[in-house]
Amino acid sequence: MTLTDIPHRPDSYGRSRRERRRLLGIFVSLLLLAGGGYGVYAALGDDARDEDPQVAAAREQLTVFLDAWAAKDARKAARYTDTPDGAASLLTSVLTNLKPSKTTILGGEGRLTGERKAEFPFTVTMALPGAGKVSWESQARVKRTSGKWKVVFTSPMIHPELKPGQTLALKGGNPRAKVLDSNGDPLRAGSLVGTVDPVSGKGTSGLEARYDDVLSGGKEANRSLVVADRRSGRAVKELTEAEKAEGRPVRTTIDPRVQEAAAKALDGVDDKAAIVAIDPANGHIRAAANRPGGLNRALEGRYPPGSVFKVVTAAALLKGGLRPQDRAACPKFAHVDGQRFENQDQFDLPPGSAFADVFAHSCNTYFVNARSRLSDTDLRDASRAFGIGGHWDVGTTTYDGSVPVNNSDNDKAAATIGQARVQASPLVMASVAATVKSGGFKQPVLVPDAVRKKYEAPVPLDTEVNAHLRELMRATVTSGSAHALKDLPGRPHAKTGTAEFGTAKPPRTHAWMIGYQGDSDLAWAVLLEDGGSGGADAGPVAARFLRNLAD
Repeated sequence: MTLTDIPHRPDSYGRSRRERRRLLGIFVSLLLLAGGGYGVYAALGDDARDEDPQVAAAREQLTVFLDAWAAKDARKAARYTDTPDGAASLLTSVLTNLKPSKTTILGGEGRLTGERKAEFPFTVTMALPGAGKVSWESQARVKRTSGKWKVVFTSPMIHPELKPGQTLALKGGNPRAKVLDSNGDPLRAGSLVGTVDPVSGKGTSGLEARYDDVLSGGKEANRSLVVADRRSGRAVKELTEAEKAEGRPVRTTIDPRVQEAAAKALDGVDDKAAIVAIDPANGHIRAAANRPGGLNRALEGRYPPGSVFKVVTAAALLKGGLRPQDRAACPKFAHVDGQRFENQDQFDLPPGSAFADVFAHSCNTYFVNARSRLSDTDLRDASRAFGIGGHWDVGTTTYDGSVPVNNSDNDKAAATIGQARVQASPLVMASVAATVKSGGFKQPVLVPDAVRKKYEAPVPLDTEVNAHLRELMRATVTSGSAHALKDLPGRPHAKTGTAEFGTAKPPRTHAWMIGYQGDSDLAWAVLLEDGGSGGADAGPVAARFLRNLAD
């Protein structure tokens, strides 16, 4: 930009006073930038006395205008102009459209252009979401009217390419690729897919965030700055060019039919809830439904699993020599070092009941009293055959469960029924059911192309133990607490769970049910957070899910 010439008067160092003022101005602007992110050139020291008093007064008014603009305060900036309403309107439009994260405005040396009139160059630099750093140069005129200096507000002053009736805006750049289901169609699964910031175009949650670079093409500046008509919003001139990038879709294992069945099963559920479905043959996640949206509790939630964990405890007991037909006492209460455990609604089973009966009816007191059959590491070791506590490479964020070594008799007693320090996600418990169905752990997978190394269970699930678990889970449906599934086709196998949490009295409970279909490759888990009873509350939701699949 060319500035009006000023008579050259070399100082004692062979440098013009005009040049010294310019350099000092740059120094001051840098100090201002360090403090507030914007600034205007100013003269300092002896050289300030050389500046025309009218230019100095005009510059002072322009400085507060530019400072307010840079601080994104359109109305304050407008007060220093000769047309406050028009200035506020256009500045508000520009700032609303561009949403700059940072604005820097550097002013140059001014000059008089007539009586009570001055002109100043300045440079605007904005950091714009999706467009990167954008700069342009402009000119501001300041005039003295009725004894006050005012900035002469015009559209070209905001940007030299602007005309009346126009504004600045961002134009969408390259189209973002989609997250796909197993059929190759766009996936519509709320919390799982996640969200995209409408301003920056970046993924902010879920798969949209995890695979932002893939979906967007990895280019930050994928939007361009344009001049737009304020009335129609139509872009009339492109001022910057967006970087060209081609995003790639992310394909998941979600089966839209199964996902829809799970989502519909949660319709009308007042509690926070989740359903996960897995293909036991390969670990592919077929559904991950959450209600409401937000937290992806289906895959990331951390909960005490309660009695659905008895599948793992049963595996440990069976491996230790217990048989389904062995006698098993189920009293109303069990006591461990002053702590009382009880069955739901304080039920008991008649003398002569077998282990198959206490499993089917989810008798807490039997499992608590059976802790003497288990070492402090047995539950942890049994859980390893189900992959619990490993590091799963699923293709998205998951919580993979925790079953610590027991550190006391009370800790072991509570752990046998999925309480104490035992933690799991609905995904983990769906995988437990899938492991029983398939006979061995297969790590769940959501985005196959992103999985580098699947986690493998460090120990296999004993074949005889697994056969007994299948019998027990089927009996839970036909004659036990999972009776809500009794009349459904597909030979469902299941386990119910009611998990206590918190310190309220009576305790609040999560409702669980896990299972698999004997006639098809599908395992699943239902969780109702703070939702009551596994059999009475989670059971009907599981039944709706399976009916939806059958329709």
